[in-house]
Amino acid sequence: MAENLPFEERYYQPPYKQLYKESLEEPEKFWRKMAEEIEWFSPFQKVLDESNAPFYRWFIGGKVNITYNALDRHLKTKGNKVAIYWENEKGESRSLTYSQLYNEVNRFAKILQDLGVQKGDRVLIYLPLMPELPIAMLACARIGAIHSVVFSGFSTQAVVDRINDAKAKLVITTSNTMRRGKRVELKRIIDEAVSQTPTVEKVLVIKRDEEIELNEERDVLYQDLIKRMGYKKVEPEMTDATDPLFILYTSGTTGKPKGIYHLHGGYGLWTYLTTKWVFDLRDEDVFFNTADIGWITGHSYIVYGPLQNGATVLMYEGVPDYPNPDKWWELVEKYNVTVFYTSPTAVRTLMRYGEEWVKKHDLSSLRLLGSVGEPINPEAWRWYFKNVGRSQLPIVDTWWQTETGGIMISATPGLGNYMLKPSANGLPLPGVDADVFNDEGKPTKPREKGYIVIKRPWPGMLAGVWGDPERYIKTYFSKFQGVYYPGDYAVKDEDGFFYILGRADEVLKIAGHRIGTREIEDVLISHPAVAESAVIGIPDPVRGEVAVAAVVLKQGYQPSDELRKTLIEYVRNNLGPIVVFGGLYFVSKLPKTRSGKIMRRVVRSVISGQTLGDTTTLEDETSVEELKKIAEEFSKEIQSQKNQQ
Repeated sequence: MAENLPFEERYYQPPYKQLYKESLEEPEKFWRKMAEEIEWFSPFQKVLDESNAPFYRWFIGGKVNITYNALDRHLKTKGNKVAIYWENEKGESRSLTYSQLYNEVNRFAKILQDLGVQKGDRVLIYLPLMPELPIAMLACARIGAIHSVVFSGFSTQAVVDRINDAKAKLVITTSNTMRRGKRVELKRIIDEAVSQTPTVEKVLVIKRDEEIELNEERDVLYQDLIKRMGYKKVEPEMTDATDPLFILYTSGTTGKPKGIYHLHGGYGLWTYLTTKWVFDLRDEDVFFNTADIGWITGHSYIVYGPLQNGATVLMYEGVPDYPNPDKWWELVEKYNVTVFYTSPTAVRTLMRYGEEWVKKHDLSSLRLLGSVGEPINPEAWRWYFKNVGRSQLPIVDTWWQTETGGIMISATPGLGNYMLKPSANGLPLPGVDADVFNDEGKPTKPREKGYIVIKRPWPGMLAGVWGDPERYIKTYFSKFQGVYYPGDYAVKDEDGFFYILGRADEVLKIAGHRIGTREIEDVLISHPAVAESAVIGIPDPVRGEVAVAAVVLKQGYQPSDELRKTLIEYVRNNLGPIVVFGGLYFVSKLPKTRSGKIMRRVVRSVISGQTLGDTTTLEDETSVEELKKIAEEFSKEIQSQKNQQ
């Protein structure tokens, strides 16, 4: 369509070009103008406080509450518009208009207040993708409490670690959820967890479809409180723009997950603007983001971004290929979805079932597709474009992180900028001063691989790591002085387009879920049979990456297939089924430096068949020879699996 246009008209269509220029040349004027698009209880005096860099704070002195912009301000004009459609695996469904969602949030907020939750208290939410999840989040935000959502696929120990780090006062959960037709007992997991969490005073339980066992001293049934309450209105807390909104835990290069926290003002504005710019949402749109709200994608682009824009969102509590591989396409057709946002892992999963499942449904309502979570490989992009997009719909391939709060690099259809370059993520959004640096901290040449960096603060950026300011500085601002380091490889071409290549640190992305290799190693080492472990990630055609572990056993334990299965199950029981292994191998020793540090780089190089590089600090060469034998075994297993397919 636009291939014959000059470059300027193809890629820098206004108003993107002008907005981007303004955002970097006159940032204070630009952000004051942008901030006028949301409502403030009282205006801010200062746009950005850099006095305690890198702990940047936005919109100093302003009073705002993100729930007012997501709910209250829509009541007069959109009160009868559907805010949320919800459906589950069994075909049960609900819909909530903005007025109904407003009422539910107010009643939930009153329950929280009655249970003693106050501004600044932390509330851990362990719920599946049910309507009460966004309701609970919004209720916390409305009274100034800080929510921390934990993905309902995580198991007991992961929940314990997150509750204790946040020092949560209240836990919100439900009796169960269904995954592939099987019950998952969430309340049972919480019962096990809170026995190890001294700060938890109450557990608020949302009953679903059966009698559940309650601890009379600790557990409170949501339905009982609602019956006695009736309608209650809770005025939104006039929070400072710099007050914390939520904590969301994400894996890092150490075993302990990082509690990333975001603020009402900057995060609120950033999610509002990026939703508008990237997804170009219109009043008649139905936005289907397939992510779970337990991850940042669901926070920003199911709850806060779309609702602040007055949009209609579809939530599906289930997996893409159950009960059949066309479930998502059935939902697209049923609800007339117009904007569809998913992960490359999901696309690759559905590719395996063939085109026929897509062709069974009328997807003509779709006008925009999106990708998130990891780089999308060309084969998956082509399948997605051809079969879901009818070879004509634009695909916004978004790059961002839990830490960035919202999308940083992408095409921006809402600003007239449709990305036409194959495999590129796109251009930085207005206000995002991105570049690619080499190891010396200098900008790379066009198409030279390096590290993506953000050279100045932006409103949606993380406010810190909860309870650990030193880790915040060390992780994000120590590699390159004065700039934010996301930990991803990238290249930039001659026209300024970014191509994100994946993680540069020890974090795996399994089916789009970030899991630290150290977190897996820590669990393995906690098993009585394991002395040491080294975990790496290897590419997987469906999940993006899977984990491979080299394990040294303690004396008295012998390698066996049974022990291998036991250890894999042990990790999954502790961290959840999102941890998928491509292999677990027993070795007598791990490659180490002379100072005793495990050389994971060497493990990765051997298993992946890459060159070893510098091994001058290697303590014992025989450890590499043992790994090479494992690599041969691993290669044979992979080939055998391919032959079976």
